[in-house]
Amino acid sequence: MQAVFNPGARYILSFRRKKSMKAQSVMSKISIIYILYCFILFSPSQGSAEDNPNSSEKWTLQRAVKFALENSPDSLIAKQRMEAARAVTQQAHSTWYPVIRVIAGYMQTDNPMYSFGNILNQGKFRRDLDFNNPGRTDALNIGVRVEYRLFNGGRDQAGIEAARAGEEVSGLELRAVHNQLAFQVVRAFCSIIQTRKMLQARKSAVRAVEESIKVARAKYRAGTFLETEVFNLEVQHSQALENLVKARHSYRLAQRVFLNILGLKAGEVQTELPDGNCGIEVPADLDYSNRPELLALEAAVRVAEAEYRQARGGYYPSVDAFAGYDYDRGFVTGGDGDSWIAGVKVNLDLFDGKRTSGKVAETMARLLEIRERKRKTALAINLEVEQARLALKDAIERLGVTQKMVEQAEKTAMLIRARFREGVLLSSELIDVENRLTDAKVRHAVAEAEHWVATANLRRSVGLTQFPEHPPDTTL
Repeated sequence: MQAVFNPGARYILSFRRKKSMKAQSVMSKISIIYILYCFILFSPSQGSAEDNPNSSEKWTLQRAVKFALENSPDSLIAKQRMEAARAVTQQAHSTWYPVIRVIAGYMQTDNPMYSFGNILNQGKFRRDLDFNNPGRTDALNIGVRVEYRLFNGGRDQAGIEAARAGEEVSGLELRAVHNQLAFQVVRAFCSIIQTRKMLQARKSAVRAVEESIKVARAKYRAGTFLETEVFNLEVQHSQALENLVKARHSYRLAQRVFLNILGLKAGEVQTELPDGNCGIEVPADLDYSNRPELLALEAAVRVAEAEYRQARGGYYPSVDAFAGYDYDRGFVTGGDGDSWIAGVKVNLDLFDGKRTSGKVAETMARLLEIRERKRKTALAINLEVEQARLALKDAIERLGVTQKMVEQAEKTAMLIRARFREGVLLSSELIDVENRLTDAKVRHAVAEAEHWVATANLRRSVGLTQFPEHPPDTTL
């Protein structure tokens, strides 16, 4: 058998191999592009530090308040209520405009009355028409209707005023939510600072006891200390470790509460207080007339007054103007025609089963109720402001007392530790001093946090924002 050389077949084989390699290259590129597209599409977006609560940036108090006002569920719920109130106002304003309708329909009938009407509308009346049996007719009707209310006893205007006042109530409720939310953020933030300082105090207590144990063991080996003194310090060390565990748990719990108020499920919490001051100023004026809860009730009174006027409008007639245009086309008769109508109508309920009088009585009772609620709220706010003022005064006094307590306890602890190292004092006296020092530090941390919280609470009670340079945004 002899092989035959075919250059054409070789060229075809080479061309097919190159075409196959080129197709594989194109498919590989398409696969790579598709993988990159999926990676970009499903990879988590990288936002700014403000949008990413897990960033390493520290939480300042002002940043935390601003973040909560923008992202907390309570704030977003109040904003949606305000948006709903705006929609109600828009609906109320619709009564100022006419109602325009376009109607269309098709019908067939052999009813004598309707068929005769269709024949007249389509301009196909004949003298020999049998009125009792005009036959089957059809009609394609296209029309336009315009209606406008001229008068209804002031009910529409009262409804608009009630809607406007209701929108104002929603805006003031949003302010109240912001004020309360900002105060909760301050309280949670200060709780973190307080528990962190308490944790530091507990750690210092553990380190101090450990140093004392080293001294006691050295003296015990030297024969100048009894073994019971070492045991007493070890028991104190165990108690200090227990208190440290509790303090660490309180610190972690305070962080979780802080994140929850911000509307976050999890994240890293690193707080920062510039110069050890929360930056919240004590209000110079304790006038609470701008408290949003009180202003909201004043607006609610206006809502009730408008609803009362709206109910009384039921005693008056309503006057409406109307106009219309119709085009009729009959396919059975082959005719068509158009017509128009315009007029004014008056409606007056002579008897409605005392429905209107009952509505008037209901709205009057609601108006009197809201007025009394406003008076009750004013009394409660007055008491709240006085309680907040006294709480701040008490916190300031306690802060000064605990500061001196810490200074005295630190000096005493230094002296007692030195005498203990010299072997002059027993472990029980050292334990008492260490406990008093730790207690003084804890009390001072609590007093400092309560001073900040009391200042924030006083600002909230008089209706002020926590930071005047960052007023809460009541717009959507």
